[in-house]
Amino acid sequence: MLSNPPYGKSWASELRYIKDGKDIIDQRFKIKLKDYWGREEDADATPRSSDGQLLFLMEMVNKMKPLSQSPLGSRIASVHNGSSLFTGDAGGGESNIRRYIIENDWLEAIIQLPNNLFYNTGITTYIWILSNNKAPHRKGKVQLIDAGQLYRKLRKNLGNKNCEFAPEHIHEILKVYAEMESVEIQEIKVDKNIFALASKIFNNHDFGYYKVSIERPKRLKAQFTEERIAELRFDKTLREPMFLAYEQFGNEVYTNISKHEKAILDWAEKQELNLNGKQSKTLVTKEFWQKQLDLLNVAKQLMKLVGTDEYNDFNLFREKVDGCCRDNACVVSTSEKNAILNVVSWYDATAEKVIVGTTKLSGEKLERLLGHLGCEESQLADYGYFATKKKGEYLEYETESDLRDTENVPLKENIYSYFLREVKPHVAEAWINLDATKIGYEISFNKYFYRHKPLRSIEEVSDDILKLEAESDGLIREILNMA
Repeated sequence: MLSNPPYGKSWASELRYIKDGKDIIDQRFKIKLKDYWGREEDADATPRSSDGQLLFLMEMVNKMKPLSQSPLGSRIASVHNGSSLFTGDAGGGESNIRRYIIENDWLEAIIQLPNNLFYNTGITTYIWILSNNKAPHRKGKVQLIDAGQLYRKLRKNLGNKNCEFAPEHIHEILKVYAEMESVEIQEIKVDKNIFALASKIFNNHDFGYYKVSIERPKRLKAQFTEERIAELRFDKTLREPMFLAYEQFGNEVYTNISKHEKAILDWAEKQELNLNGKQSKTLVTKEFWQKQLDLLNVAKQLMKLVGTDEYNDFNLFREKVDGCCRDNACVVSTSEKNAILNVVSWYDATAEKVIVGTTKLSGEKLERLLGHLGCEESQLADYGYFATKKKGEYLEYETESDLRDTENVPLKENIYSYFLREVKPHVAEAWINLDATKIGYEISFNKYFYRHKPLRSIEEVSDDILKLEAESDGLIREILNMA
């Protein structure tokens, strides 16, 4: 099978035939992949809707004949631009497609072509060569061939096309591919011109990596103030239109919101807020406005009970709020209490860590956790479990999403060793969220075939500057008729 799919072509108009929301309804693009612990699960094999070239590749992969049907199997050659090599995050459609192809050992080689080889584009292109019947010496291997510097110029440009392969070039590429040669940089002379060709052989897993989430603790200060709790008058998802409505119509939003329904929705449309039907209906519902007002009144009541002191330890502040709610019979749900706590607290690096709770770990429960994480008890702090003074008791802290980071760890490297070497020395309080680990695949020709160009000597640069200075001085004199 051969294909040259369009690059950067949107397939949004066809999306409904392949996906229903996040669910894949076309079985060609639903695949099975294993998670970090080796558990098989359904995975999305669709690229982003703005670029459908990998859909063509997956369509051909779906049509490959198994060896049980054809002793020769199937072969694929498909021309792509660079985005198919590296776009998409671990766990995303593009990465899943690359992973599916490579882990099934179908990718034989990728050949980088020269720029300006095609009529309608000057970008770098690549030929993907796939086979489900690899020769024994190719099994578990992928060959990358850099033929980007192998071309001859055309006498006259044809659109963007200004070069082509000479027969000698094609012969050299085929020779390197057929013999599966590893070539650092091979210079080829054609018509008195010297061109370069390079080839490298990789193991399949060389292109894979773990995307590991690195967490840091949330540190919050808290204080009740009139300004902070005033935000509770408005739902955060509809704050902008609610704020305008309250500013313009005052307390009528609580007593007669229907009177101003048209004005509010017209304003939201003019501001291009893109409210959906449910949001539009909610925005002009009396009960919705009253709910937010009731929440504000509860916050005012709590402010009187708790006071307006600033707390450097959110844990103590939360305990006091809980105590006031309990002792004064404040009717407030967990979600409402969390909404109040969110508006009166803020991140501060000097504040105490926010505790989620304590966990008892001993016996079989501890053994299961250690087996799951693949660590020893003394290493649990590096996975988010911090020992207290009580034996078998561990603290867990809330994570600060704004400080969350990720590290791409090669599949052939141990995640914990990488963490101790690359993360822990720089962020001592960080820990690994192993349950969020995803597996991704990408192929970087620039990394594998980088050619260092040494800088020119200072003498050469100085000579050029002096020459340019002499030339410009002569021009200035000529312009001013001073010559």
